[in-house]
Amino acid sequence: MAYDSVPGIGMDRAAIRRDRGSMWRWEAFLHASASEAVTLGEGNTPLLPAPSLGLGDVWIKDESRNPTWSFKDRLGSGAVTMARRFGAKVVVSSSSGNAGASAAAFAAKAGLPCVVFTVTTSAGPLVLQMRAYGAMLVKVMDRMDRWRLQTLGVRELGWYPTSPFFGPVVGSNPYGMEGYKTIAYEVAEAFDWQPPDWCVLPVCYGDALYGMWKGFEELKALGWIHRTPRFVAAEVSGSLAAAMEGGDAMPPESPRNAPSIATSIGALQGTVQGLDVLRRSNGAAVTVGDDDLRRWVLTLAAKEGLWPEASSAAPFAAIERLRAQGTIKPHERCVALMTAAGMKDPGPIEQALPEPPIVQGGLPELMEALKKSYGFTNG
Repeated sequence: MAYDSVPGIGMDRAAIRRDRGSMWRWEAFLHASASEAVTLGEGNTPLLPAPSLGLGDVWIKDESRNPTWSFKDRLGSGAVTMARRFGAKVVVSSSSGNAGASAAAFAAKAGLPCVVFTVTTSAGPLVLQMRAYGAMLVKVMDRMDRWRLQTLGVRELGWYPTSPFFGPVVGSNPYGMEGYKTIAYEVAEAFDWQPPDWCVLPVCYGDALYGMWKGFEELKALGWIHRTPRFVAAEVSGSLAAAMEGGDAMPPESPRNAPSIATSIGALQGTVQGLDVLRRSNGAAVTVGDDDLRRWVLTLAAKEGLWPEASSAAPFAAIERLRAQGTIKPHERCVALMTAAGMKDPGPIEQALPEPPIVQGGLPELMEALKKSYGFTNG
């Protein structure tokens, strides 16, 4: 039986809907109170219909509207809130960009030093963003050195980690992952407590995959929704897809011949928690290549006015494929998680689009340049 309030814990559904200050309006579901949260106003991102994409009933949960322009702000707020409660002296993260930028921003808000380990190949804008928030950025040549150095900081110096620092990975900071539950709450609320049939996410380690699944499961247990969505992991390594196909208990490491442009989901091995969510939800894993990522970055920008990071384009390629295969039925509703903004890593746009023309002269020269460069005829 569905009900609007939960006896004994002071949680009223109507009251939650009235307060939209940050994700901490869901404090009754979370691990700290709103009054003690380290917050930058994260959460409450728009859920946008996308009819022009030709993918059927698809909605975009646009997490690029968060304070540091990615979904990692939900993790950052949840993790750094507890860092301050525990009396941590230093916050530390290993990241190719988004997680490090978020950790740095929330550490700055909390008044805590932040060390971020990244690789030399991280995108320039992401590196600058981490530095802008005051992070003490350290670059390494070997990706595994990030974890080695972070482990030393955590175990020998007592630094507080917001990201994984050992392998195989089973997830990021557990308090931070609780923040991802609020994505599920917002989606259910936006659809008047009628959840979508599918949620499709770009997946690296599966933190948001697990968090969203847990959020929907909690709502169902409370009687606020009557069912939970099926989940899809859009990945670039194929690790989860291989485990789903082969029945493996542990996702295998799946090396690639070349790095993907989707650096935010570039891990070669999926997680047990991510695989568990796919199996529990009767979901699927789809491996996406660079050509599809570039195509969907351009399509989303040109047709919906949304510029996603390359990783954020992966769900749309996955939906396209699963619709064509009949796995996602024509009438079924999908929510695609757009995890971060394209300005974080503009490389795919720079590579895919022609250089703008330089025009000298008047209107005839202008129109000739527009026609030659863009096929535009003003007709």
